[in-house]
Amino acid sequence: MIGPKVGFTFLTLSVVTPLWGWGHSVLRRDPEVEVPSNFPLQMFCLILSFRRTMSAWESYYKKEEGEEEEEQDEETETVGDYKYSGRDSLIFLVDASKPMFEAQNDDADGPTPFDMTIECIRSVYTSKIISSDRDLLAVVFYGTDKHKNSVNFKHVYVLQELDNPGAKRVLELDQFKGDQGKAHFRTLIGHGADYTLSEALWVCSNLFSDVRLKMSHKRIMLFTNEDDPHAGDKAKAALARTKATDLRDTGIFLDLMHLKKPGGFDISLFYRDIINTAEDEDLGVHFEESGKLEDLMKKVRAKETRKRSLARLNLRLGKDVALTVSIFNLVQKAFKPPPIRLYRETNEPVKTKTRTFNLDTGGLLLPSDTKRSQTYGNRQIVMEKEETEELKRFDDPGLILIGFKPLTTLKRHQYLRPSQFVYPEESLVNGSTTLFNALLTKCLEKEVLALCRYTPRRNTPPRFVALVPQDEELDAQKIQVSPPGFQLVFLPYADDKRKVPFTEKVPANPEQVDKMKAIVQKLRFKYRSDSFENPVLQQHFRNLEALALDLMEPEQAEDLTMPKVEAMNNRLGSLVDEFKELVYPPNYNPEGKAVKRKQGGDGPEDKKIKFELSEQDLRDHVKKGTLGKLTVPLLKEACRTFGLKGGGKKQELLDVLMEHFEKH
Repeated sequence: MIGPKVGFTFLTLSVVTPLWGWGHSVLRRDPEVEVPSNFPLQMFCLILSFRRTMSAWESYYKKEEGEEEEEQDEETETVGDYKYSGRDSLIFLVDASKPMFEAQNDDADGPTPFDMTIECIRSVYTSKIISSDRDLLAVVFYGTDKHKNSVNFKHVYVLQELDNPGAKRVLELDQFKGDQGKAHFRTLIGHGADYTLSEALWVCSNLFSDVRLKMSHKRIMLFTNEDDPHAGDKAKAALARTKATDLRDTGIFLDLMHLKKPGGFDISLFYRDIINTAEDEDLGVHFEESGKLEDLMKKVRAKETRKRSLARLNLRLGKDVALTVSIFNLVQKAFKPPPIRLYRETNEPVKTKTRTFNLDTGGLLLPSDTKRSQTYGNRQIVMEKEETEELKRFDDPGLILIGFKPLTTLKRHQYLRPSQFVYPEESLVNGSTTLFNALLTKCLEKEVLALCRYTPRRNTPPRFVALVPQDEELDAQKIQVSPPGFQLVFLPYADDKRKVPFTEKVPANPEQVDKMKAIVQKLRFKYRSDSFENPVLQQHFRNLEALALDLMEPEQAEDLTMPKVEAMNNRLGSLVDEFKELVYPPNYNPEGKAVKRKQGGDGPEDKKIKFELSEQDLRDHVKKGTLGKLTVPLLKEACRTFGLKGGGKKQELLDVLMEHFEKH
């Protein structure tokens, strides 16, 4: 008996679970359980075990559709001992004052800064619909005549709140394109002058706060061509700087997309203290002002693209020296998105659930009820789940330095798969960036690569990799073309190498080789992988875009993989004909079709069937009783060979042959 409840002292117990991934243990609390101080330990263990079993059953059965489950189903990334989840959120904060709608002096017929801004926002919307439709986007205008926001600030108009991108939102943006879009904007929203940038930033902060979903990245892109919005009011400028600092402290990053203005855009007047960069970006690098749509698109793409790491791992340089790095995928193969199953009546997505049942009793099985086995020596060896997981583990995730080699030791033919990129991660271990930069600088100076053993996850086998140093490269617009860091190149094992069978053929003479070298030299060009889009994927996405936006017909995608025959012929000139004369015999046409022999032109002997069965073969068929499996033409040919006269039917031919072989 436990006894009466009165007078018991209750304790709160927590279970200590060590996490060995990074060399320290973390106290992780299970749901708090209150027990009396004189409660038997065996009974407590029994209840705790029962609670965990019931919790497993409840989580197995309970799959309620709601906001809580939706947050758990967010894009989750588990690498090593770290888990990242959440949606990317982005607010486009657009200056809607009159200077944004005025054409530039050098190009009166070209697009206005507002036109370029709307075109960039629309491009981001369409790309998000294809690549990550679960992200959140919003559009806010400031410097307007009318206002629409949750706090009733003047001159701030929230066109679209934070939500998933969709066709209706794209169509709403299309209403502000061109001259008709300008007229529509003046009628619907209008222009204002007495605005406060701090209030616009406040509205953006409230939009982030109103979202109940978990967000991994919070960004604001500010589009303007006014370099000093509060030139005559120091109080408003101070409020804007204070609010920008508050946003930075709460994890909201502000990016400036400044456009060209007469006299040039001077970022030092106001925005140098306003804008900030994320922790994974370099400080002090500001883009040049954008006067063309292409330049603005590059800046938006560079900032909008989500930099999500595949892993955050330790790079061990020695026994007691280690730093933390992030691993990124710079290139990834694109696929058609998989189809989504919808419920017929409500047109909502259908979720698939898998259950395991016992074949003997029909009872539902929990994951803990199943075990794995391996047959070895006619004996079935049963293993626990922990044992099978332990078999897969070779080492803790991380990079372990082995040594250094000259860059010339890495050959092109050793390529296995696209490389990954290594970048320092300062948030986990202080000083990682400094040590990483020192290692990168020395590797660039000495032109060496670092050999490492790479274990990306616990249950994956290790690979030998080469860390190839890469220096930073900027273009004319001060936009980063290639970041500083290490290219992680996978090295082949012996099993990855294979011998290609080589067929001996007639070798080319030196004159033919020289002529082909001249042809290849004429057709050389600088190859860029991003210059050749997949035509099938492009047409697929344009068809989806046309369907979503109710267009009459989809835009046809240009197949950039097809060779430009006319341009190639103009560049080569007479080199191709000269090469043909050296290789092919006279009057030889490689494109001509082979002349087919006319059937029936040489008499009836062309139609004769070749008799391939010998007399012994026929005798064997007779003994086995399989003579009837031969075709009628073969039976007729056999009768002619032995001078036998048979009818036209198969049975008559068989009778004649059977009688012949019985007599002889």
